[in-house]
Amino acid sequence: MRYTLVSCLFLASAFGQTDSGVASEWDARKMIDALTSQAQHLKPIIDQVQPAAWVSKGASETYVAQWNTVQTQLKYLISSSDAFSRQPERLPLGLDVYFRMQAVDSTFGSLTEGVRNYQNPALASIMQSVIAENSTNRDRLRQYLSDLATQKEQEFQVADREAQRCRADQLRQTPPKSKKVTQP
Repeated sequence: MRYTLVSCLFLASAFGQTDSGVASEWDARKMIDALTSQAQHLKPIIDQVQPAAWVSKGASETYVAQWNTVQTQLKYLISSSDAFSRQPERLPLGLDVYFRMQAVDSTFGSLTEGVRNYQNPALASIMQSVIAENSTNRDRLRQYLSDLATQKEQEFQVADREAQRCRADQLRQTPPKSKKVTQP
């Protein structure tokens, strides 16, 4: 009976139907695709930013480096999101997406201030609103990753207990009696 219970737990987790609150694979993909779409929406906005022209207005060269960083991180975010969308049960892929998103948001915020001061306050407002729109997706991703990590830990604990039980059962079994070999 215990074997049946453990098997059921593993089957339930394999199909994403546990009581741990992890979103279904379908819902996870929809959320990840929304993140990817939002990241792609940032690309044309970033392309309008011209930090090299700001330097002549007294801006720091750091803005140019931040602009390059945002473009690079955005490409990585989109490719990471695509990989995670294909395998939403892979926690390392999800963490990669989350950390890349955090990096884009952090650098994007500073770049937005540069746009406000040296280029166009209206464009800066658009940049802020795009990041704000994505906050719901970011929060959903954070919750999904937390739930997924909890589920993976629970699965590991169940597997570890079952392995310990099997090991104990094997140790309790009596070794087969060996036949004594008589010498002629």
